[in-house]
Amino acid sequence: MESDNVNHSCVGKVRDKSNWVRLNVGGQYFLTTKTTVCKDENSFLCRLCNNDPDLPSDKDENGAYMIDRDPRYFRPILNFLRYSKLIIDKDIPLEGVLEEAEFFNIEDLVHLTQKYIEARDSNAKKPSNHVYRVIQCQEAELTHLVSTMSDGWRFEQVINLGSGYTYGNDDQSELLCVVSRDIRD
Repeated sequence: MESDNVNHSCVGKVRDKSNWVRLNVGGQYFLTTKTTVCKDENSFLCRLCNNDPDLPSDKDENGAYMIDRDPRYFRPILNFLRYSKLIIDKDIPLEGVLEEAEFFNIEDLVHLTQKYIEARDSNAKKPSNHVYRVIQCQEAELTHLVSTMSDGWRFEQVINLGSGYTYGNDDQSELLCVVSRDIRD
């Protein structure tokens, strides 16, 4: 009889479901592992999953821990516990993530978020170099000039030089266009 090459130690093995944790954060469900939420042993989430007697908690009808917080700020919290990096969408304010990191008592994330906020604020306070350009053009070229300006450049002023001339059947004016751009270090 031929031996089938099946590893019988893997047949019928199911991962322990007790390692999975279901969280209901502000009405949105998150599924993660106990290992993830306990990366910071002093965090609210680790204490919650370890049934800390000093931390009363409720579960909903699906067995998920109920947490009355904003789910949009919770996603960066959970991702930080998973990857040890701050992964955040551009439309989510860092201050909201900081507030949640403090609530959940995740010290490493609190410090990291504070550093990001300080770096952002110090960059905003840096004086910018303002660069100006003066472009000479004819009245008929002004629309084309405006539509082809690259990002970051803006019109400051259009000055009519007062010198008129005829181009074909149209009277044309000679213009100076002043444009500027902020350049940060």
